[in-house]
Amino acid sequence: MQPKVHQGMLSAVGFRFAIVASRWNDFLTAKLTEGALDALARLGAEEKSVEIYKVPGSFELSLTAQKVAQSGKFDAVICIGTIIRGDTPHFDYVAGEATKGIAQAAMNTGVPVLYGIVTADTLEQAINRAGVKSGNKGFDAAMSAVELVNLYKTMDGGETIGKEKVFPHVV
Repeated sequence: MQPKVHQGMLSAVGFRFAIVASRWNDFLTAKLTEGALDALARLGAEEKSVEIYKVPGSFELSLTAQKVAQSGKFDAVICIGTIIRGDTPHFDYVAGEATKGIAQAAMNTGVPVLYGIVTADTLEQAINRAGVKSGNKGFDAAMSAVELVNLYKTMDGGETIGKEKVFPHVV
């Protein structure tokens, strides 16, 4: 048996992306944001088709992502943050709620909301995941965003902006 396989292409041409980035641990989140911008540029996104929203910390990513997705201006939202474990349970609360909130934002809006948050036990782990040794999680999240917007476009039979379909062939 050979089932039909559906997957998105890696072309950002014609799509609009929002990046919601935490300012907490900015020396790392800035690298993740650069990685996301690099991926989008390599895949053909125009500079004017990408906007960045800065929030205080990773906890604030999800509501901002939901508001941005609800605006109808973007095909995907990429959330960027870095959460490093400390000596208190704060890490668990922030990481858990940010993760749940990002998933909920996607489910509430129907817009791909991507998880580009580094959660690490140590500063060294976080540095490695921000582009030093283990790739760049911002780059990875942007690549996934591009693949999903292309997949959803083919599934919907037209270009999807937020919850509205635009069918370029229909006059």
